[in-house]
Amino acid sequence: DFVFAGKSAYFLQAFVNIGLVPDGGSTWLLAKTIGKARATQMMMLGERISAEQAENWGLIYKAVDDAALMDEALAMATRLAAGPTVALSAMRKNIMTALDGTFDQVLRAEAEGQRLAGGSQDSREGGLSFLEKRKPVFTGK
Repeated sequence: DFVFAGKSAYFLQAFVNIGLVPDGGSTWLLAKTIGKARATQMMMLGERISAEQAENWGLIYKAVDDAALMDEALAMATRLAAGPTVALSAMRKNIMTALDGTFDQVLRAEAEGQRLAGGSQDSREGGLSFLEKRKPVFTGK
């Protein structure tokens, strides 16, 4: 869900440089992720895209110093694992529905996700912690 890349990394669709067409679903993935204009640039020009540019385009979440890459990824994993995982799971599902579904399908998915998350222990803990002006302690239930 969160893609990190070291600042020395680059992204390249080199197929045009050898007279071939992108495959493996990269045409679909890139167009969905960064839009038609940028996907066209990457595929038809075959030029390297730096990690910083990939971050600016939304191709990745964050470009970080190479030496900090694992620490950044582990910090994010730790943060998410300590969060309200029922709600996070529903958010992931809703985002995927939003990419390919209709607005009506998204509204239904959101309502279902809200029903599940709203009935969770984490939701109760979140509400109590807000009222008590303290940081919530989520358990994933």
